[in-house]
Amino acid sequence: MARQPSLLIVDDENNVALTLKMVFEREGYDVLTANSCAGALKILADGHVFDAVITDLNMEKENIGLEVARAALRLHPKPAVVVCTGYASIDNSSAALQMKVDYMATKPVDLDELKRAVSRLMAFRNEKQ
Repeated sequence: MARQPSLLIVDDENNVALTLKMVFEREGYDVLTANSCAGALKILADGHVFDAVITDLNMEKENIGLEVARAALRLHPKPAVVVCTGYASIDNSSAALQMKVDYMATKPVDLDELKRAVSRLMAFRNEKQ
């Protein structure tokens, strides 16, 4: 039996994290959540393999989600990394693109678009590995 794809969702708004968790679990994903950058970094450091990481950009500090993205992009195998924000700027968007974040989503997130994007990104990563 094939393993469920694994996803880490990071958002300081608990209702957003739980909503995304329910949406992706309904799609067949194994989902963990974190409500802070520190919580996400701890989960990422514990050796769990994620197929994708979705992180909010602005949580306890402005642009701190980039730290989550940076840590996720150092993992092997590398998960697809999605950054969600309601406050995109030229600076933070440029920083995310320079880090080679896979996808930037604007809040409020269109759930169907996000599900399609994560699915496409994971399929692309699986082809490359």
